[in-house]
Amino acid sequence: MIRAIAIDDEPPALKVIESFCSDVDFITLEKTFTKPNEALKYLRKFPVDLLFLDVNMPALSGLELYKKIDQETLVIFTTAYPEFAVEGFNLNALDYLLKPFTFERFLQAVTKAKEFYRYSNSTTEPAQEQFLFIRADYSLIKITLSDILYIEGLDDYMKIHLHNQKPIVARMTMKGILEKLPSKEFIRVHRSFIVPFSKIENVRKKNITIEGKEIPIGTSYETDFFSIFKE
Repeated sequence: MIRAIAIDDEPPALKVIESFCSDVDFITLEKTFTKPNEALKYLRKFPVDLLFLDVNMPALSGLELYKKIDQETLVIFTTAYPEFAVEGFNLNALDYLLKPFTFERFLQAVTKAKEFYRYSNSTTEPAQEQFLFIRADYSLIKITLSDILYIEGLDDYMKIHLHNQKPIVARMTMKGILEKLPSKEFIRVHRSFIVPFSKIENVRKKNITIEGKEIPIGTSYETDFFSIFKE
């Protein structure tokens, strides 16, 4: 079960979250607060897994409150002001619910929380993980590893090319994404490319072909790639 609290200066908004949480079997809503400072005191004594946090509150905004607590606590921001989405995303929010939101939209957000909670608390070895989470498009996106064709580096960004899906562009380094991927299944073959072994169709001279795309093998990566690929 995911332990949660909700913080909003408007009681009717808290009633909506209470009602929606009661219809979900994997979240326990422990308390609700209309005063953010009281919630902050509670969190220092009783940490939880997830916050439903209104952004625009008097005295202390939801964004300011979240900066004051353990950042490993998952957060879903709720607000009537879409302009706060970018800053919420920069604080690693799981999702952003724009009021008034439906139960279906709420369920989408908390299901994401459930999956990320299980992913973060899994004792499974990284090489056995079947998916990963990437922050892109102001959201946390779940990517199935078997769907990845190759990853392309673009300065401070990267583009994840997927089978029969639109590529995902995220602000992340190649080194950062490589640390999240199982080392036995993915390898960096160029300063701008990471590929999964399972998707390689052929290797000709210093080029890899994956679904018709030719990917160069960089000189500094050539020895490591061929020594592993031959095995």
